[in-house]
Amino acid sequence: MVAALVAILAPATAAAAAPTPEEIDKQIAAQEDKLEQVVEAYNKVNIELAGAQVQAQQANDEMTVLVGRLADAQTQTDEIAVMAYEGGPLVETTALISSGDPQILLGRLTSVAQISAAQQDQLTSAARSKADHDTQIAKIKTLVADQTGKQQALADQKKQITADIAQLNALRAKYARAPAAVTAAGPPPQVSGRAGSVVNYAYAQLGKPYAWAAAGPNSFDCSGLTMAAWSTAGVSLPHNAEMQWNAVAHISRSSLAPGDLVFYRSLNHVAIYVGNGQVIHAPSTGDHVRVASVDMMPPYGYGRPR
Repeated sequence: MVAALVAILAPATAAAAAPTPEEIDKQIAAQEDKLEQVVEAYNKVNIELAGAQVQAQQANDEMTVLVGRLADAQTQTDEIAVMAYEGGPLVETTALISSGDPQILLGRLTSVAQISAAQQDQLTSAARSKADHDTQIAKIKTLVADQTGKQQALADQKKQITADIAQLNALRAKYARAPAAVTAAGPPPQVSGRAGSVVNYAYAQLGKPYAWAAAGPNSFDCSGLTMAAWSTAGVSLPHNAEMQWNAVAHISRSSLAPGDLVFYRSLNHVAIYVGNGQVIHAPSTGDHVRVASVDMMPPYGYGRPR
């Protein structure tokens, strides 16, 4: 990926004009957009896989209980069947002699029949439940296998991306401007409540490096920063920009307040609004957590964690 970028940007001949810093920045930004999409996909599949593994364990636990129920029902039903087969006539005669009353005998035999029918119903119910869970477990296993495959594919991409990042940084150093240094942002704005905790946390992370799939305390990717910031307010957000968008209340731009989230790049990037038309975000590889304009790129939408 980056090798192709180098081929495009490197001069074909000594006489060819070197690309301008602006051109290089534009090309690098495009490549970083692609990298961030993979980062967010990696975060999302890890969350989904963890959820599927929990479901699989729960289903296995339920199956253990069902197998026990099925075995107990079968044992009790077998015992009644054996008793009826081996002692049926004798039991009937003994009961008739001992009671001296056919009505009492009829009541006793009816009770035995009812118990037997109830046990058979229990056996049927347990067997049906086990069959349903067999189907459920098969589906969950397929889901886990599919997500494990996606995780491995993304892990393979991660290896390639790691190499691409090194080339990307070298390309930036050779042709383009280095990321702007973190300038003094001043004290955090005075914000009360949960949002105040989020904004204060975001300000405290300024200057920390971007690292993909990281959620602090020493480095962050975009959704890792928003997740960590809102966790200080007791709100749990998933480590994925798209999933965060699905978890928050959607608001208008006119309602935007410090602590709210601003989403970009078709839900592949997210930042924390801190007021005065500014956000704090973890931009991309080779950069660091910084303050930027809320319009640093066209926003996708705005959200407020519940």
